[in-house]
Amino acid sequence: MGYWAKLKSSGWAYPTIVLSIYGFLANCRVAEPFLTPYLIGPNKNISEEVTNYLFPVWTYSYLAFLFPVFLLTDFLKYKPVIMVQGLFLVSNYLLLSFAPGLPAMTFLQVNFGIVTSTEVAYFSYIYSVIPLESYQKATSYLRSAMLTGYTFGASLGQMLVSLGGVDYFYLNAITLGIVCAAFLVSFWLPMPKRTMFFKPEEAVGGICFDPNPFHYICMLNLQLNSELPPHTVHFTDTLHHNMLSHFSPCRHLVYWSLWWALATAGYMQIFNYIQLKWDHIEPSATSSVYNGAVEAVSSVVGAAAAFSVSFIRVTWATWGELTLGLFSAVCSGAVYLMAFTSSIWACYAAYVLFKSCYMFLITITIFQIASNLSMECYALTFGINTFVALLLQTIVTVIVVDETALGLDIVTQFIIYASYFSVISVVFLLRGIFSVCKAQRIKKEQLSLDGKQSEICEEHKF
Repeated sequence: MGYWAKLKSSGWAYPTIVLSIYGFLANCRVAEPFLTPYLIGPNKNISEEVTNYLFPVWTYSYLAFLFPVFLLTDFLKYKPVIMVQGLFLVSNYLLLSFAPGLPAMTFLQVNFGIVTSTEVAYFSYIYSVIPLESYQKATSYLRSAMLTGYTFGASLGQMLVSLGGVDYFYLNAITLGIVCAAFLVSFWLPMPKRTMFFKPEEAVGGICFDPNPFHYICMLNLQLNSELPPHTVHFTDTLHHNMLSHFSPCRHLVYWSLWWALATAGYMQIFNYIQLKWDHIEPSATSSVYNGAVEAVSSVVGAAAAFSVSFIRVTWATWGELTLGLFSAVCSGAVYLMAFTSSIWACYAAYVLFKSCYMFLITITIFQIASNLSMECYALTFGINTFVALLLQTIVTVIVVDETALGLDIVTQFIIYASYFSVISVVFLLRGIFSVCKAQRIKKEQLSLDGKQSEICEEHKF
């Protein structure tokens, strides 16, 4: 009992441990790698509607809920949103396990849209309850917990299917039990006493005034459609000037954010439809399914690629955009291979390569953005980038996937996704070449200037 009290009073260890346990359990979704075989198989038998009707509903729901949830997360102090995520995870697997018919599965996609839109609270929460010096350590533990949970769940699912011959229904029942445990764990999280944006610092005429302008972002969004009180006018110009000065040194990060939004839209689209591509090559009804093993391997390899970033010593300001272009080209090639191959093992390998490259690049991108921004600005950037990525994904879904538009088959879809990454690659290769040439020119001019200064110094010695 004394150890438990000491842990709770440690400042960072208790909330980090509890949230890590929640993250492990919430991501230990044994049934998730086998969702498509479950839906198109005898359990649900809705194969005709999955590609062009059912899966797009999740994308639209995610987009609809993301922005209001992003605003409410900070206002409600994170913990209630995490609990909501746990509750909707439970309802998600209740529907998957016991609800029959297409209408129920359509509602399931809306339900899962709420689950994914609330993921922003997972990392935001910890920054509101622990001291600044523990951010890096806590973030590492939380990411590890998520990865471990996902990998363990995928591996367990694969073993149950391949070695035990367990029906997909029981995988969903097992997952239901795990996410129920996650929901219960969320009650143990301490309630934050502060937020990142709504910080009451100094009141000026009834309005909170803080030298950091980003604490006003959410407040100003809420006041956007209302009339501002007269006493706010006298500091509006100052606030505007402070925001511009805060952003000005970060303008070179626009390209990193652009890649983040563009690539994440493509990644989410491929992640959402890869099981359908695997089932197209080798139908799950007549072939062995290794989706869980592939997801587990890709997660581990992707994590190793992301971990390797900390050991790479590169001037990212010079070589970063070229790196984004080169590895985006690898991603494009991997997706083209997925599109055209008739070998399931080649498709599996291409998916592992694609996911590893994306994890490697997104880690560099997040590191570059986070290391140059304040926590408030980073949180805002994260929200904007995620929203733009989801908006792009929705546009692609409406045009390419939805049955009311083109409603393309899965092979044609993957050809378009590969071409999408090709365009990203070309854009960033050109930008990267320009950045390298510019850096080399500046370096040469600096060397020339240093040489002239040395000559002048030598002349004046005598």
